[in-house]
Amino acid sequence: MLDFVGTVITAALMTFIINALVTYLDIGHSMKLAVAGIAGFWIGLAAAAGASGWLAISRPFPVIGIFVAAPLLAAAIIATSPAARAALLALPTKLLIGLNIARVVGMLFLPLAMAGRLAGPFPYSAGWGDIITGVFAVPLLFVAVERNAAAVAAWNYLGTTDLALAIFFGITSSDGSPLQLFFYPPGSQAMQNLPWSFVPTVLVPFYLIIHATIWAQLRRLKDRTAATSPAFAQSAEHG
Repeated sequence: MLDFVGTVITAALMTFIINALVTYLDIGHSMKLAVAGIAGFWIGLAAAAGASGWLAISRPFPVIGIFVAAPLLAAAIIATSPAARAALLALPTKLLIGLNIARVVGMLFLPLAMAGRLAGPFPYSAGWGDIITGVFAVPLLFVAVERNAAAVAAWNYLGTTDLALAIFFGITSSDGSPLQLFFYPPGSQAMQNLPWSFVPTVLVPFYLIIHATIWAQLRRLKDRTAATSPAFAQSAEHG
């Protein structure tokens, strides 16, 4: 039953995130199709890796780590393009925050732990971290980001830290991993198999890219605020 629920939720969430981002990206229709196609290809690749058992390979290095890092590296390279960076920064901040509300489904890690399919610190850190991040995203939808930048930054720090800890605990709880620090069988084994493998291979990278975009938007907002402040104007006058 848990796997059925997990399949429905992860599939719906991946589809929703891709559609939302592609819809609001300020790019041409052909580029939107390309972005959607690339995202779809990645999801298919992640599904094949989970079904074939590749993600369970932990030596000489955890293969699942490649699936976490590859989308982040690709996004960083794409963001070096001024046009791509401008399109990402033009995404509505409230949309990016709102997409994180769905992270409350991280509560499913807790029944997986109760069923003995996850163990150690991973399910509790990832589960409660996602729940808290999702819940606190709700009130931020009803405030002006410009006047509450500090609150948005604090929430964004919380959400980013939650994902970083999930990656850390997931890898260090993986049985047989050269980086294993927590020996509580079965560790994070469930995350190496479908449907739960979609979390580290697709959803976590997507959400890290979203958080990085929010950081960039907050930085731009800070620079604009500083540029329009009376102190800046006075120094520019004397300069």
